[in-house]
Amino acid sequence: VQLQASGGGSVQAGGSLKLSCAATGRTINYYTMGWFRQGPGKEREFVASITWRGGSTSYADSLKGRFTISRDNANNKGYLRMNSLKPEDTAIYYCAVSNMGRSALMTDYGGWGQGTLVTVSS
Repeated sequence: VQLQASGGGSVQAGGSLKLSCAATGRTINYYTMGWFRQGPGKEREFVASITWRGGSTSYADSLKGRFTISRDNANNKGYLRMNSLKPEDTAIYYCAVSNMGRSALMTDYGGWGQGTLVTVSS
């Protein structure tokens, strides 16, 4: 499966964006979907994950309450809703899938595609 993130853009602090993740090649059913991000000069970090039936979600502690992950298995898509954006949220956002259940480890994920750039100005 290959994934492509989209929906990034430039917003002011306090604004919102909704990212999309489209999967091709095979169904995303049975896979956990995760979002990661890589800010300027930083390592790629975990943002959020959702199990394949959507019954369990997990977030980076610093993002809880602002970001919401969801998925639409019927359409082979995933989403990341980002509210109250801050300049430190500026990053390239990536989506990927894992068959390891709930995981925040980048090495447990595959299907990485090109990310989508989110820029938050103050």
